[in-house]
Amino acid sequence: MLQSLHIRNFALIDKLDIDFDEGFSVITGETGAGKSILLGAIGMLLGQRADLKMIKAGEQRCIIEAVFNLSNYDFAPYFKAHDIDYDGAECIVRRELTAAGKSRAFINDTPTSLSELKELGDQLIDIHSQHQNLLLNKQDFQLQVLDALASDSALLSEYKELYERWRHLVADLEEARSIAEKDSQERDFLAYQLGMLQEANLTEGEEEELEEELNTLSHAEEIKLALYESHEMLDGENRGIVNLMRELQRRISSITNVFSRVEELAERIDSSYIEMRDIASEVESLAEDIDYDPQRLAFVNDRLSTLHDLKQRFHAESVEQLIEEKASMQQRLSLIDNSEEHLTRMAKEIAECEKALDVIARKLRTERTKAAKMVEEQMEKRLSPLGMPNVQFEVTMKEKEGFTSTGRDEVTFMFSANKNVPLQPLSQVASGGEMARLMLVLKAIISGSVKLPTIIFDEIDTGVSGHIAEKMAQIMKEMGIDNHRQVISITHLPQIAALGEQHYRVFKTDSEESTTSHIVRLTDEERITELAHMLSGSTLTTAAIENAKALLTNK
Repeated sequence: MLQSLHIRNFALIDKLDIDFDEGFSVITGETGAGKSILLGAIGMLLGQRADLKMIKAGEQRCIIEAVFNLSNYDFAPYFKAHDIDYDGAECIVRRELTAAGKSRAFINDTPTSLSELKELGDQLIDIHSQHQNLLLNKQDFQLQVLDALASDSALLSEYKELYERWRHLVADLEEARSIAEKDSQERDFLAYQLGMLQEANLTEGEEEELEEELNTLSHAEEIKLALYESHEMLDGENRGIVNLMRELQRRISSITNVFSRVEELAERIDSSYIEMRDIASEVESLAEDIDYDPQRLAFVNDRLSTLHDLKQRFHAESVEQLIEEKASMQQRLSLIDNSEEHLTRMAKEIAECEKALDVIARKLRTERTKAAKMVEEQMEKRLSPLGMPNVQFEVTMKEKEGFTSTGRDEVTFMFSANKNVPLQPLSQVASGGEMARLMLVLKAIISGSVKLPTIIFDEIDTGVSGHIAEKMAQIMKEMGIDNHRQVISITHLPQIAALGEQHYRVFKTDSEESTTSHIVRLTDEERITELAHMLSGSTLTTAAIENAKALLTNK
């Protein structure tokens, strides 16, 4: 539950520190006093997008922080999944916004994303505003109500996972059919192109080797002459380097017995002599290998020209890319030639998936049917005391032709508030006041199945008054008693405000510089005064005070 709220420099709020308790609490105040600002601050904590306009005029930063007591709820999976410290009891959520446009969010002092904050916020607080009553008109919301009561989340998750797989399979099949149809029209051209690449008999590294060979063949005479002359310099009969090295070796070796200091030089000369002899031999061998071959030169030129033409034709940078293109064409041709078999296999997989989807969808329908009966019974039972003694409520379900992300069920809430008036879709016949009561009862029913720490009702009493308002307040109070839940109602009706276990008042003060909103928890005496003002207006009468006392006495 929401244990405390701390706000700095948010809209008209300068500084606010307020504590809350579990059970049923009420918040009252004149229109424009700042109740919507308070909800806006809580909304930011729940992951709503920040608006720079909400920073108090003249300030550079606003901070909203809330402490939640979660000791009666199991939030460990969320904190473990997001690697956030959690002691099992308390959670601190903070949101900061600067005038420079920087927004930051923290959960237990751990920086977090807006999506992660919203995920947690959806589990912490449910804010029911007036516009949410319009959700009752939507069939997808009506279906969500049944799922919440059916406790079929595991089954629904299994269905949705399978549905996503089926949806992707169908998309893949459509794409495969489109490709197969297009490729079949291009098959002959594709085969012709593949034939060109296959006939070329390409090998990796071939182009580099040919270019090197071309360079050699084009300069064969120049290379051969240079090698021949080099060999003569190394091992020619007339004072070649090898011969000179051999003479040097003999001269130095002759004095090693009498001059030991040249022994190391002799060894080095021996090594150099061997090395020079090997070099001479290798140069001679290279010279013998080099021959001017005009036929080979022509072949290399032709081959390189072929490779160049192929690269241009297929927009390739290298022979390796041509080889990759050939493999791709072979694969595409194989797919074309085996497309019918491939498409049949995909269609079979889709059929199997649809069969499994249908099985789960029927299980969902069974659970939803049970929940629908419970909703019908509870709605009629709980709406009757709320000024609808002749209410009729029915949940109809039709099976859709295809699959949707939630199954094959189309749910419609049917409603009639008067005797002998046939049931019609709720969206077509319910008035604003009836919608408010219907939604309150639905929330009360759902809250028994869904463990939600805090529920805030923002003027759910719109369109009702008197005895009916008191009954609605009683429902909210009962909701607060169950499962350590916290229910907060923002109201203009004294009948609802009187039943709150805690009463908070929102008000504004004006100074020469600014207008500031405040919220305070009222004492017993202050509650009497506040309720009396709600009953009689700005002029406080003795009758209103007595009436306020009576309301508090009977709560």
